[in-house]
Amino acid sequence: MSEHPASETADLATAFERHRPYLRTVALRMVGSGDDADDAVQETWLRLDRTGGEGVEDLRAWLTTVVSRVCLDMLRTRRTRREVAVEIDLDELLGGATRLDAPGAASAPTPEEEVLLAESVGLALHVVMDSLTPAERVAFVLHDIFDLPFGQVGQVLGRSTDAVKMLASRARRRVRVVPGQAGVGDPDDRAVVDAFFAAAGSGDLSGLVALLAPDAELHAVNPAGAVSMVQGPDNIAAQAGRARAGAASGAALRPITVRGAPGVLILVRGRPITVMAFTVHAGLITEIRAVTDPDRLMQIVPSWVA
Repeated sequence: MSEHPASETADLATAFERHRPYLRTVALRMVGSGDDADDAVQETWLRLDRTGGEGVEDLRAWLTTVVSRVCLDMLRTRRTRREVAVEIDLDELLGGATRLDAPGAASAPTPEEEVLLAESVGLALHVVMDSLTPAERVAFVLHDIFDLPFGQVGQVLGRSTDAVKMLASRARRRVRVVPGQAGVGDPDDRAVVDAFFAAAGSGDLSGLVALLAPDAELHAVNPAGAVSMVQGPDNIAAQAGRARAGAASGAALRPITVRGAPGVLILVRGRPITVMAFTVHAGLITEIRAVTDPDRLMQIVPSWVA
């Protein structure tokens, strides 16, 4: 609790509130979760309140440094969690039905089904930067997105300017092409899927098209079993592009296998929401299947994954 005079605390709070939207934006870009971003901003206020602003010459710069360090601690804590490969059977998820392959099941998507497709792809695209280390992510966000000088970023990370430049450069390369993850399906196929999310996350539609076979299809199934489909690399890339802007905050991505093929499990605030399965042939994605059924996923996904 603040020990400063009420008037000083009120003035400090007013000054802080002017910077709150900016601080939340910085935090959200780093941690990817609205709740975590709010927690980081609140912790930043508490630290400012404790100091009373003493010795702070540039409040915006001071707040940026503090909120970045809070986010860095959050990111480091996340990386201590154990990541384990998971095998999911879509037939089990669908209760034994074969709705994805049923003749005539796929039809032109309704507006509601278009939203489902956008959500299925968009949630996964939101977490492309999860491939970065905490230091890389902080360097990338602060310098490349918010244009902070490398020297100031170095103060946040406790590293030299040259070291921060190397971190940001490495982050740029990793965001463009996310490396495959060993032990989760075929490494070459996994690398293609990771490259798909990297291209989609950076808005590289031509890169997306290059990873999709000419006859590629994207299927989506909602909890009621309704199926929608998008055909062709251009249309799938356009769908991914539309989804990118509306990706949900608080999303996380877990690599899985689906009958031995590469896939992803999408979680929002720890709750499994969607499974996406990829068929890869000769280095190209031929089919993407997305199943959104949170209630069923909660029953079949191990608790240590969620």
